Parts: sequence; C-alpha cells; structure tokens
Amino acid sequence: MQYRKLGNTGETLSALGLGCMGMSFAYGPIDDAESIATLHKALDLGINFWDTADMYANGANEELISKVLVPNRDKVFIATKFGFRFKDGIAGVSGTPTTYFDGSPEYVKEAVEKSLKRLKIEVIDLYYAHRVDPSIPVEDMVGAMANLVKEGKVRYLGLSEASAASIRKANAVHPIAALQSEYSLLTRDVEGEILTTARELGISLIPYSPLARGLVTNTQNPETFADGDFRKTLPRYQKEFADNNNLLVAEFAQLAAEKNCTPAQLALAWVLAQGDDIIPIPGTKKRKYLEENALAVDIQLSTEELQTIENIVAKYPNTGARYSEGALKLVNN
Repeated sequence: MQYRKLGNTGETLSALGLGCMGMSFAYGPIDDAESIATLHKALDLGINFWDTADMYANGANEELISKVLVPNRDKVFIATKFGFRFKDGIAGVSGTPTTYFDGSPEYVKEAVEKSLKRLKIEVIDLYYAHRVDPSIPVEDMVGAMANLVKEGKVRYLGLSEASAASIRKANAVHPIAALQSEYSLLTRDVEGEILTTARELGISLIPYSPLARGLVTNTQNPETFADGDFRKTLPRYQKEFADNNNLLVAEFAQLAAEKNCTPAQLALAWVLAQGDDIIPIPGTKKRKYLEENALAVDIQLSTEELQTIENIVAKYPNTGARYSEGALKLVNN
C-alpha cells in the first residue's frame, strides 16, 4: 500500500481508504461475517483509513466496525459523519421524505456522543458534517464541531458535499482537514472552484463512490440488483441512460484490458492520478473486491492514457444524474 498526507494534519493515511456503508446499508443483503473478514483484510493490506457514518443503518455500521476497530485502535484512522436524521426511526437514503438533515449545534453534541458509544472509542479521528444545512449558518455548525476538538472527542474536522463558499466560511472558524464529496470519472462536480478552494486551503479531497457506484466496473446490471439496493432509484441506472452507459463502460473496459488491469483498478488509478491530495474511499463489503481495489495504487497512467480516458468519457456524455432530485438539493450548499 502507498500512503498520502491528510491535508495539513501531518497524518499519513493509506492512498486508498475503505468506505464501509455497503456493509450495513443501501446495497442489498448484508453479511456481517464477510464484512468483518473484509475489515481484517484491510488491516492486512495496510488500508488504515476507514469511513462510516451514523446514518448507515441507523448506527449499525458503526457498531459493526467497532468489533474490529477497538482491538486494533492504533492501526486505524477512523472517520464518521453526522447530520442525517430519520423521521420514523427507520434508516433511509438522502433525499427521501423520511430523511432530513440537522446541522444544529445542539444536534452536533448529541450525535458525537452516540457515535463514540457505538464505535466504543474515546476519540474520533475525523468527524464530518455529512452535508451543509442550508437553514443554519455553517459557522455555527462548525463552531460546535470545533468545541468537540477542544473537548478531546474529535481530532480533525471535515465537510461533505460543501460549496466553495461554505468551505471558506468553515475553515475560517476551524481548520478543515478533509472534504468528502462524490468524485469519479462520471461525477466531476468538484472540479473547478470547489477543488481549487480546497487546495488553496490545504484541504484533502476524499472521493466517495470513486467507481460511480460500481457503474464503471462493467459488472453491474440494474436488473439484477437485490431488493434494498438504492441504486434502483438513481437516475444514472435507469433505462433511458442504459445505452449510453453500456457503451461507455464497454470501451473503458477494453482500455483496462489493454492495460492488464480491471476496469475498477483503472478507474481508481485515474482518481489517484488527479493529485496527491486526493484519497479515494471505494466502498466494498467483500474481501475479493478490496484486494482488487488495493492493487490500483500500483498502476501508473501516462499523459496519453489519461487523455484517452477523457476522450472515452467525452464520447458518452448522457450518463444521467448521480442522485435523485431531492438528494441533489442537499449537495454543494
């Protein structure tokens, strides 16, 4: 495994982190035994940066991770997130009627205590606001998060899916170490003002869904998605975009074959090549995919290869939106 620095913190993290959401939430059936084995395999591979959130299965993901985190606390840099709440107590994805965001200072205090209890640890390494609450000044939310650092409950602060303006306001209150936003070959929202601002302030970009929720792996068929897989609701996986996306991923897979790697590895290598301040966190709940992903750090892409990838993506622009309309209202605020 290769390693990269997290912002201006001095922390050294694996160049690929591990997104843990799918182990408990949003992607169909769960298998706790395989997920636990995957977490142990991450340790074996030197993947020391794990990502979760309190909303993933209403805290169940944090509880699952704790089983491996606690006995290996010194080997893992743990990140979790707060802010999404459920009106009926049943976990749902963002943008649905029963899910809402609460970035109030009062909830910051409540949420961190619950996460610490579920994770069974004394301090969270990186604590993100899962979104920016448009109804509350970002300075108020980050001010409450900064108090957690003073109290020794959190080490570093992060934002997720924040606009450049919100990043600047937040960083003026307390240093922001990381910006976690969706970023992949097919999702480029952060390029431009947001990424430029993050770099100006020394903030690392932590891309989630760097494989476009599996789309670029050339292995996903929406017709076979299990019940409970929220990708069924995403515009990008609807039939109207199928022809475009199937052509795109087939041509991308051919390029990967010529490079003697899998499409997933090539897609991750592309993300890694966008800058040393970028640490993607591909999610998986299976050891075989974790091992496949980890090999991406060894793939070097030439300028010509990077341009070939851009040309393929440009040929097939009709990929569909990354989120539902409701969920998109909560990003880049």
